[in-house]
Amino acid sequence: MKRVMLLVATNVAVMVVLAVVASLLGVDRFLTQNGLNLPALLAFSAIFGFGGAFISLAMSKWMAKRSTGAQVITEPKTSTEMWLINTVQRQARTAGIGMPEVAVFDAPEPNAFATGMNRNNALVAVSTGLLRNMSQDEVEAVLGHEVAHVANGDMVTLTLVQGVVNTFVMFLSRVVGYVIDRAVFKTERGVGPGYYISVIVLQIVFGILATTIVCWFSRQREFRADAGGAHLAGRRKMIAALERLKAGHAESSLPEQVAAFGFIGGAKKFFMTHPPLEDRIAALKAGGAAG
Repeated sequence: MKRVMLLVATNVAVMVVLAVVASLLGVDRFLTQNGLNLPALLAFSAIFGFGGAFISLAMSKWMAKRSTGAQVITEPKTSTEMWLINTVQRQARTAGIGMPEVAVFDAPEPNAFATGMNRNNALVAVSTGLLRNMSQDEVEAVLGHEVAHVANGDMVTLTLVQGVVNTFVMFLSRVVGYVIDRAVFKTERGVGPGYYISVIVLQIVFGILATTIVCWFSRQREFRADAGGAHLAGRRKMIAALERLKAGHAESSLPEQVAAFGFIGGAKKFFMTHPPLEDRIAALKAGGAAG
């Protein structure tokens, strides 16, 4: 419940800030008696579309720590913590990025995530379940996968993609809603209830379609991160980690810890954020002999 309340409160605060910005710029007055002011509507949509996405990205490390309870390792107290720090440091150096913060969060499922505003100020976190249920070689591969996400700039690129689709969902739903209000509901001046009803319905429909685009990109970045993890830790270790994760999926359904940046996936088909594990394993095996 605490995590849900935190997420709701954060989203409400972000919406309020963006609404104030749009009002100060005057772009929230895109509805006129003479029709839609399209430049103002596009600016309004972009403020909410990109603004929400980038504020979320800027807050991603803080939100991830609060929502998962991840504890950043500042001074290693155990041999495991020292190994985690040294492994991520070595991989980050090889990948050409700044040293990420390394954290551990308490969860029974094998899971990990990477997040952060840029390549040189990221967070890599692993669950206690991952450390307990995977071998050191497999954990190394998972860390390589997450470091590869950071090195590939996946967080920023995914935010840009999300911002673009958010903008067009808001823009198109209002344009089409306006046309429907005029053509179907015969509103002649301003807008009527048909406009608002149409916008709500269209935002849901367009939002669902936009989600499939974001999910498709997310699946592609997973293949790239797997290849990056294989480069940093070894193909054999990366395949072993995915096979171990696949075995765990056969026993239980694992929830996503951080939906945008987690190691494990969610829904099916077009709404999967991660490809099926068997496809990821096959792609790695097709890439060359295990090393």
